[in-house]
Amino acid sequence: MALVKKLIVSGAVGALVGPFATAQMIDQIATRDAVRALDDCMAAGATELQCKRDLPANLMAGLSTDEDVRFQSISVFGVSGLDRAGNSSIISARDIADLAADHPAEILNTVPGVNIHMNSLQEHLIAIRSPVLTGGAGQGSFLVLENGVPTRSPAFGNVNILIEPHHETADYIEIVRGPGSAQYGSNAVHGLINIIHGGPRERGIRAHLSGSTLGRQKLDLIADQGYIGRGALSLQSDTGWRDNTDLLQLKASGQVETTLGGWMITGWGSSSYMEQETADFINGAEAYKDRDVAKSNDDPLAYRNAWSVRVGARLERDIFGGELSLTPFARHQNMDFRQHFLPNKSFEENGHTGAGIMVRYNDTLSEDIDWRLGFDSDIASGYLKERQDDPFGFFPGDGRFPVGLHYDYDVDTALFAVWSELDWHINARTELQFGIRAETHDYNYRTNIEAGVNGRFKVPEDRDDDFTFVTPKLALLYAVTPDTTLYARYARASRAPQASDLYRIQSLQGTAEAGVETADSFEVGLRGLGFDGRLVYDIAAYHMEKDNFFFRDADGLNVTDGATRHQGIEAGADLAMSEQWRLRGSLSWSDQTYRFDRVVGRASDTITKGDSIDTAPEWLADIALVWSPDEHFETVLSAEHIGDYFTNPGNTRSYPGHTVLSLRTSYQYSPKLTAYVNVRNLFDTAYADRADFGFGSDRFFPGEPLNVTIGVRRTF
Repeated sequence: MALVKKLIVSGAVGALVGPFATAQMIDQIATRDAVRALDDCMAAGATELQCKRDLPANLMAGLSTDEDVRFQSISVFGVSGLDRAGNSSIISARDIADLAADHPAEILNTVPGVNIHMNSLQEHLIAIRSPVLTGGAGQGSFLVLENGVPTRSPAFGNVNILIEPHHETADYIEIVRGPGSAQYGSNAVHGLINIIHGGPRERGIRAHLSGSTLGRQKLDLIADQGYIGRGALSLQSDTGWRDNTDLLQLKASGQVETTLGGWMITGWGSSSYMEQETADFINGAEAYKDRDVAKSNDDPLAYRNAWSVRVGARLERDIFGGELSLTPFARHQNMDFRQHFLPNKSFEENGHTGAGIMVRYNDTLSEDIDWRLGFDSDIASGYLKERQDDPFGFFPGDGRFPVGLHYDYDVDTALFAVWSELDWHINARTELQFGIRAETHDYNYRTNIEAGVNGRFKVPEDRDDDFTFVTPKLALLYAVTPDTTLYARYARASRAPQASDLYRIQSLQGTAEAGVETADSFEVGLRGLGFDGRLVYDIAAYHMEKDNFFFRDADGLNVTDGATRHQGIEAGADLAMSEQWRLRGSLSWSDQTYRFDRVVGRASDTITKGDSIDTAPEWLADIALVWSPDEHFETVLSAEHIGDYFTNPGNTRSYPGHTVLSLRTSYQYSPKLTAYVNVRNLFDTAYADRADFGFGSDRFFPGEPLNVTIGVRRTF
């Protein structure tokens, strides 16, 4: 029973400290009624595992809020561990619904250290304790999961990966900043995002409908079938505020729970479909300040079509005195789009199919030592094709961009990994945590077109490649007071190359030169409660050194031994100032620099050791002031601040940053009906969601102008 109590109490203090966690939520989760319900469950003869898996039924009898019921999902599918060292935030279903985000960046950017750049419609680039990364680094440096299972096989990432998981109706979104635990390996370098779907609830239907002045309509439906299953559907239709930017997006997910032959089984599925007419960059110094230019789209033929499907199941039972879980999974994805961000605007098709299993065994070796052991496998087959339909050249006779196929290849991959973690409770206040993971990646590449150089493109011969690495983790936690935890953590993260890094190369590049990228991260943090539970806070400082950073420089050559440094301080807090007023938010400072020299043909793209990494703002902030005069009415005034940053490696061009305010007001007419109004960009600020410097020009994805969304949420 001590483990269950620890899960509830330390989980509340240690994990629910993101910018949307409230002292009220923590107090509710840790109530004596919840502990009593679990005690009663075990006293009746059930095992600890059965009681934890039965948390919805038990907690509904003893707790009054929906959030308390949903806490069970985190214990089952969470990836950071509720009492683990390291910095994580959890955003609840209630906060996801209240934000009514049109883009996942609106949700995730409320978390310290997270800076997701919105591009056109659903396109985006991710940054977590990092600059905004592109190419293979952008694909492979961030791990995205659903119910604790990676949404993609590790070699086939996507910089737009958040278009796939069904976050709109999630129970929780968990964000881990910095390297993941030993349970998760390749791609969890700078951080991970875990979309946790809801388990079955009391029978009923919840609907969320909204429309905006930008021509955007959204519908979310959640149908619960008692304590057996749940289904959810999301639809978004958008005429686009920029020229020729229509969007149709569909997402669906479902989850069922049952028991069979002594196993507790949770099965789920998730799928997405998107048709998008995409807008290109706008070009020119401060072009985003011109409203007519900002609305324009000089590539009306640009588009992105994508669909994906994922299924998985978690089978759990007690065995040999411990807890065993088996999680088989399968996935399929493909995408077809015009590369509007390249001068020749070629077309690409890619996709992959994969399956695997995650095995976990947890045991308590003694009163002071908890132990976990795991095995992961992921077998996948992927493809990529790139073609150019129309002639293109920077000058007459330029033969670097030939019409026809540039690439057409298949890659089979296999991942195998073993890991172990051990927690030693040295005394009542101190805990030592250790983890280690070893994994190997095998690649089998085959080209479907003739190998050799074709203009600026190079098609490698058929080949096999493999990569192996070991990543240790070590942490120490100390309970300064019952409500305050201090921790220190070292973690090494590594990632195998993306398939595109190895085989989608240009004429001057060497074949398959990308190696294993490694980052060593050191972190200290303090988190807990203050002012009699009215304040929840989380403060962390980190230092990360990354080696073998692989990218393609401005001369089209591989950089195989790049090195970068990432360090900063992050803070998140939620303060109940009175019964009516609450202040919550996050603040992040970082210093991210190159640690090597790279001279290329243009000074604007030459890297000098000590220079700031481009697209890495020094300051990030997201602050919200909440006024709730009664139980029916709530108004939130929020401000998002992005500090200035350089837009090219040579640090010769920059973007001044911006601050954008928004206002949300909601009114609950009854327990089953709520209406709201969201005003985004309250003062119609001209800003850029993404600023860049490429091909000799400043270029931007402009931010949306002032817009209003009206919506209703109804329970049937």
